[in-house]
Amino acid sequence: MNALGGTETGPAVFAGAVFVLFGGALLLWTASCVCRRIPVAHGASPVPAAVLASLSGVAFLLLGVWCFARI
Repeated sequence: MNALGGTETGPAVFAGAVFVLFGGALLLWTASCVCRRIPVAHGASPVPAAVLASLSGVAFLLLGVWCFARI
């Protein structure tokens, strides 16, 4: 056991931080592309690519919050 009370605390914190950082960065990047009216994904239709990237960013944020809630 570690200082925070469980053996899985370290990996949960690491995974949660990675998911939250990636999800937040993906949402910021997608919003930046949409505001500047540049493609979110090269060679893809703009609207579906922006929607898929936004949904993925939200999913990663929720996954990160779930990891933090498991601590």
